[in-house]
Amino acid sequence: MTGDTTPAPDHAPDPAVVVGDDGLARPAWAATDPLLREYYDTEWGMPVRDEHGLYERITLEAFQAGLSWATILRKRPAFRAAFDGFAPDRVAGYGDADIERLLADAGIVRNRAKILAAVTNARATIRLREHGGLADFVWGFKPQQTPEPRTFAEIPTTSTESWALAKALRAQGFAFVGPTTMHALMEAVGIVDTHLLGSHRRGTSGIWPA
Repeated sequence: MTGDTTPAPDHAPDPAVVVGDDGLARPAWAATDPLLREYYDTEWGMPVRDEHGLYERITLEAFQAGLSWATILRKRPAFRAAFDGFAPDRVAGYGDADIERLLADAGIVRNRAKILAAVTNARATIRLREHGGLADFVWGFKPQQTPEPRTFAEIPTTSTESWALAKALRAQGFAFVGPTTMHALMEAVGIVDTHLLGSHRRGTSGIWPA
């Protein structure tokens, strides 16, 4: 009834999550599509602490800007093939012929600015090795606390730390690393835990308590 402010009983189902046929609660975006469900259950939010893994994810997050993550995830095998497995040393050496090759590859997102950013960021990743490496650099922006969202509306899209990380990466020569993209990265690699409190994945990274 409109205007009814009676609190829901404690046993009321959480509208923010969907319980699957396996009895596990997931957010709606990960509840139906088998690929997204597998990604959510096994990968999203788990710690990534190596240079290669972080470079790949920074690259894919940049390509995702303006698109759905499902699109990028379905294309990830093609991206890996096109970008030499996201090996920074290989991508850093790309020249004009490689750029044209990538622009002609229908298996990936053919966006010149994002392709050039991948090369730029590979070179910046290599330079960071002289200052502790990409993994330590990115994880240095881990906050003291993580969000505890109960609903999608409570999940932030940026944070003080993602703004700071974006600024610091740009200062190191990285491109396509805005605060929203970096917040998505921090979620994906376990630096923050934005799993809904009602999700079966909450607290499973080992970085943050449930």
